[in-house]
Amino acid sequence: MDNILLEDINYIARSSDIDWDELRNKVILITGATGLIGSQIVLALDRYNRLYDGKIQVYALARNQKKAEKIFKECSDCVSIVVGDIRENINIAGNVDYIIHGASMTSSKEFVDYPVETILTGMDGTNNVLSFARKKQIKGMVYLSSLEVYGVTGSEKVSVKENEYGYIDQLLPRSSYSEGKRMAECLCISYGNEYNLPIKIVRLSQTFGPGVAYTDNRVFAQFARCAIEGQNIVLKTKGETYRNYCYTRDAIIGILCVLLRGSVNEAYNIANKKTGISIKDMALIVAHDIAKDHIKVVFDLSDDVSKLGYGPTIKIALNTEKIEKLGWKAEVNLKDAFERMIQSMRI
Repeated sequence: MDNILLEDINYIARSSDIDWDELRNKVILITGATGLIGSQIVLALDRYNRLYDGKIQVYALARNQKKAEKIFKECSDCVSIVVGDIRENINIAGNVDYIIHGASMTSSKEFVDYPVETILTGMDGTNNVLSFARKKQIKGMVYLSSLEVYGVTGSEKVSVKENEYGYIDQLLPRSSYSEGKRMAECLCISYGNEYNLPIKIVRLSQTFGPGVAYTDNRVFAQFARCAIEGQNIVLKTKGETYRNYCYTRDAIIGILCVLLRGSVNEAYNIANKKTGISIKDMALIVAHDIAKDHIKVVFDLSDDVSKLGYGPTIKIALNTEKIEKLGWKAEVNLKDAFERMIQSMRI
């Protein structure tokens, strides 16, 4: 673990915004445990155990055993790696108190190339987790959803609340992710109502920070690599899509707040309301403020961006009033998020 990431993990473990007493001596299952968010939740829980003898037992569910062993090699015996596909039965003996379900396909290109797998991972995998949750009679579960469930909203909607939706064209293969997330949310709420399970949902804006893989192909990672390598940022679209973002550390604290203090069968947006920006302007910030004008932003517009995995042009900023009522707020601004991610990627 690099020093930048370690700083964030320690920050989370020491955060007074998290009701740590509720987690002491509990058992938590994290799916998607080798992903950016899942892995840092596992590491933060383990750090809390080391700092405060929390005795939290963590099950980290992952498909790739070698990747999981590499990420969690320095963790204590409180972290157990469970190797398996989310669409298969989860074999964990004994009690499980909480679940954070983050397993999902995350590459936009995969949404286009493998839309069937994208949908089934979301639906079959979530159904499998919910069935497991019902069997274990859990105390609480959070499903990690996405801002993409809002679809394309009207341009007049500057700040989108949890009950405001746009449209999604279900005839596009790229919609496999957003429609899959919508249906998985509905499945979560259906289980919650029919079987009295305490399910909560968080809808994450694009989230990044230390720990992002150097080879990650999401837009923020591409921009970071350009700054590191001194290469111009090449945009394949006009960069008009506008959204707000969130630093990973802030998002994880928000997820744990919702898990422990959120209302059952409700959804919460997680984003930094001060980071609203278009793709083009974000590229310009990286080129000018981060790379000190050593690189430029250039355009190489593609005739059919849908084949590249890009979603439709949207303008959406998540309203965070609801989660802020739980006592959470984002702290790290966009420029600092990029600088800390780049420092981590350089190591």
